[in-house]
Amino acid sequence: MADRGGRRVALVTGGSRGVGAATAVALAERGHDVAITYRNKAARAEGVVAEVERRGGRALAVGGDMTLGGDLDALFGALNRWAGWLDVVVLNASGGMERDLIAANPDYPLRINRDAQLALVTRARPLLRRGGTIVFVTSHWAHLHGRVDQLPSYEPVAASKHAGEQALRGLTGELGAEGIRLLVVTGDLIEGTITAKLLERLAPGLAASRRDAGGRVPTTAEMAEAIAAAVADPVLPSGHTVVVGGALDALLRVPR
Repeated sequence: MADRGGRRVALVTGGSRGVGAATAVALAERGHDVAITYRNKAARAEGVVAEVERRGGRALAVGGDMTLGGDLDALFGALNRWAGWLDVVVLNASGGMERDLIAANPDYPLRINRDAQLALVTRARPLLRRGGTIVFVTSHWAHLHGRVDQLPSYEPVAASKHAGEQALRGLTGELGAEGIRLLVVTGDLIEGTITAKLLERLAPGLAASRRDAGGRVPTTAEMAEAIAAAVADPVLPSGHTVVVGGALDALLRVPR
């Protein structure tokens, strides 16, 4: 397809709601055409497509399960037909608290938060142009896994997302040789996300304790803005970590 006046092309995984949806819109406002993935929220995904298009960008929504190779094949087939290249990949989709999926496969947290992330990056690399950026979106608890106490219910997510981050950081040298940088954006408890709602249900008062520690918790819009701003900042080096909400060294330790 034509370059469309220099517009850049971004892929945001888990883009039908929450941080992913807000990030798709924030990137569109900065001149990106945006493709999003979703697992089962087709109507919400189409709503995000409409928001991107209202901001002058082309948009694409592709459903599927990132842990399935066939669905990744379908995703990248669609991306090739739609754009033919990528400039930005935002690895926002994650999981590990879905009881039904874990009951069927106890290794599901690692499959979605590490293995699927690596598989998607492997597929994306041939499409990423020099100067491109990969962003791994994580949480403070996952980023600091092994150094802070965890909520038992979140431990599998934190451990597997930490493993995913470390595996991706191991590719920094290879990516750099291809002109691609890796950035990590870690967020505190993010207001309005499904993870925050689930954790508050399991640990009542968690949100209040985070507000006491940091004054307030970030919103999905603020997290998305930080991601889009990091993508747009050419000075940030590969491997840089952007912290959103709450100083990492002051992270509240949650009793086991």
